[in-house]
Amino acid sequence: MYVWSLILIYKMHKILTTLFAALLSSQLLSQPYQPTWESLESRPIPQWYTDAKFGIFIHWGLYSVPAWATNSNADGFGSNYAEWYWERLNNKKLKIHKEFVEFHNKIYGPNFKYQDFVTQFKAELFDPEFWAQLIKNAGAKYVVLTSKHHDGFALWPSREAWNWNAYDVGPRRDLAGELTTAVKKAGLHMGFYYSLYEWYNPLYRQDVHKYVREHMLPQLKDLVTRYEPDVVWADGEWEHSDTVWQSREFLSWLYNESPVKNTVVTNDRWSSERKHGGFNTTEYGKGNASLTRAWEECRGIGESFGYNRNENLEQYQSSKSLIHMLIDIVARGGNLLLNIGPAADGTIPVIMQQRLEDMGYWLSINGEAIYGTTAWLSAPTLEDIYFTKKGRDLYVLVTKWKKQIILPQVKADKVELLGYEGNVRFSRKGNSLIITAPQLDPNNNPSPYAWAYKLSNVF
Repeated sequence: MYVWSLILIYKMHKILTTLFAALLSSQLLSQPYQPTWESLESRPIPQWYTDAKFGIFIHWGLYSVPAWATNSNADGFGSNYAEWYWERLNNKKLKIHKEFVEFHNKIYGPNFKYQDFVTQFKAELFDPEFWAQLIKNAGAKYVVLTSKHHDGFALWPSREAWNWNAYDVGPRRDLAGELTTAVKKAGLHMGFYYSLYEWYNPLYRQDVHKYVREHMLPQLKDLVTRYEPDVVWADGEWEHSDTVWQSREFLSWLYNESPVKNTVVTNDRWSSERKHGGFNTTEYGKGNASLTRAWEECRGIGESFGYNRNENLEQYQSSKSLIHMLIDIVARGGNLLLNIGPAADGTIPVIMQQRLEDMGYWLSINGEAIYGTTAWLSAPTLEDIYFTKKGRDLYVLVTKWKKQIILPQVKADKVELLGYEGNVRFSRKGNSLIITAPQLDPNNNPSPYAWAYKLSNVF
């Protein structure tokens, strides 16, 4: 009798297990996005992102304490990224390694380890409301904060980074949470950069599969469920395939089950192949931009993402060049994610504030030609002239003042100069539209650095 009972229990367990597996499989199959790239990439990019055009990247962490890199590209692209301080300090194969060691030993001493920077990363002057307002005034529509860079140090109370996060040590504050609250209160979209890999995490170096299963995925899901970001910006993908990272499984969860499944956007850094995901990313102009797929250029105001005290004025882009860069990127259908690198105390360098203020002023006049626009796929190539479109209207953005603009194959009912209250004369000659620029004096110039004409009822 006892044996028959065991057999019956075993059979019931097998039946229930089969039923549960079938039910789970049915639920997964009923979800709109399956863990395949074909399915995941069929999800449209949320409209808020393609309309936003301009966001602010923030690199902030322990690397903000030394805040130093060489001004050399001796080891190729990214050699002067200050956020790579720990790796540059340890990697003896690099040409710039010796310079990092000399700097480190001179300032901190040979016995001072990178981990010791946590005692100096205090964020004592961090004011999240000020940050959010500065970003909003700059005309940016979204924020992407480095929640965790390649050193593994998290800016929120992450269980997976016990005693290696800003809540347990250092500032002893939930930096990610405080900024999220302020950014959302300001009416902006909040997002997070997240490094898939960690340079010196013992678990990652010993067993990457266990690292992904027990550290990376739980940490990523915690970040999403805790703060509900509208951007998940992956990085550090280059060492493994999407199968190892379980990227497709994570994105399937993100798009189907997460609290931000309808609003979240992701980038393309989920596999060493670097060709799948949401929007394409370019970095300092390197990468794939497309007129037909959403893309985003990320770069610093200077030549580093993390704050680099070794940079001088010549390393920083001028306000004029940044505005021209924004125009060029948007005209080609992209977004600009412009980085700022705060200091370890939580202050934002004044030169960065000034650049953002100038961009905000320009956008307050010309934002109509930027936000919510798309690229004009059949635009002619004209020197110092760029185009965006919105509905039946065409915007002509001029980065060098011209007394006359000739646009081939264009008709328009009305021409305006954004920020200028007077009339703008225009005429036709053959199939071309000729715009005669108004006479402007320095006291009547509506916009610095670049100007935007609005042509109504073109398409």
